Amino acid sequence: MTRDLAQAVVAEEMTAFDLARAAGETANAWRALERAHIVSQPFLALHLASHWAMLRYALQENDIKEAWGQCLRLALAPVGAIFGRLPVGNTGRSNVSAFLPMPIPRDLLARMNGKR
Repeated sequence: MTRDLAQAVVAEEMTAFDLARAAGETANAWRALERAHIVSQPFLALHLASHWAMLRYALQENDIKEAWGQCLRLALAPVGAIFGRLPVGNTGRSNVSAFLPMPIPRDLLARMNGKR
């Protein structure tokens, strides 16, 4: 996946996040942020931006546990990138281990491979 493709897919997911947040659909908002995180992982700047977005949303939702988890992930992401230890498919939320690889949703994987 190229950086340009990743940026495009992340932008689509962030639009879905904005729409869900505006509609008060918390679960769908988090789902979009998680999907943006999955796509962003290979690109450090995008990866950090996804965690910043999660941190901001956690704070808006007064979810201190999630906010704390995002602070930890912001610190861990550069280390993981340097050592090549990013768990593919991980959703980036504090409710899952920061080290756990996870399956990538099929539709998202197709988009990551340039298919619609």
